[in-house]
Amino acid sequence: MITMNLLLHLYIFFSIIFISLSSSYSCTPNDNNALLQIKKSLNNPPYLSSWNPRTGCCTGWTGVECTDGRVTYLYLSSSTISGNIPPAITMLKSLNLLFIKHTNISGPIPDNISDLKNLTFLDLSYNQLTGPIPGSLSQMPKLEAIEIHDNKLTGSIPNSFGSFVGNVPELDLSNNQLSGKIPESLSKYDFNAVFLSGNSFTGDGSMFFGRNKTTRQLDLSRNMFQFDLCYKFKCKPTVIKLTIATIQFMVII
Repeated sequence: MITMNLLLHLYIFFSIIFISLSSSYSCTPNDNNALLQIKKSLNNPPYLSSWNPRTGCCTGWTGVECTDGRVTYLYLSSSTISGNIPPAITMLKSLNLLFIKHTNISGPIPDNISDLKNLTFLDLSYNQLTGPIPGSLSQMPKLEAIEIHDNKLTGSIPNSFGSFVGNVPELDLSNNQLSGKIPESLSKYDFNAVFLSGNSFTGDGSMFFGRNKTTRQLDLSRNMFQFDLCYKFKCKPTVIKLTIATIQFMVII
């Protein structure tokens, strides 16, 4: 009787361990299918050879990390990756961190990337992306950083960036082909970091300065800004790094 009870308890114990381990490595069908669609739309690059439909996406697929069976981290970085940003990425509803960088991905940033409501970090840098910055990025409530530098993006900063629905994210839009004036609506925000260098922005960039601003990093270099810094620079001494090379200032004496 004791032996039978012992065997029963051991069976229950190991069954619980097995179920726990299985669930920790399992991948929801939706996320699994989404990743396989992403792989297919990118023409099955060698970088994604570990994305095998016979295994689950949480079992060591390159660039993929999961939490409780949901994909929360996606990192794609290889010169062998080309094409457009796959639409299936927006199916990964639990994604927190998205990195697509140092690839040959081209085309526009899809407007519906804002469907990723749990995303906190978006890095699409060092690609061949073209077209405008989607205004819908301002509708991502948990986003803390937008890094889309070193692409071929054109147009201006969206007016909607003056009305972020959640956090005020760090912005790195440097080294693109952006132009136009900075929306005045951005002046109401206190950005932690803004990088706009290497574009063709014009007009007034003074909205990033002010008495109550606590911006810590600001790079406006290699643009065509013109503003009176002496008149506007009434901010607290919290700026620890300010790059102002090749900006034209008006100094009134």
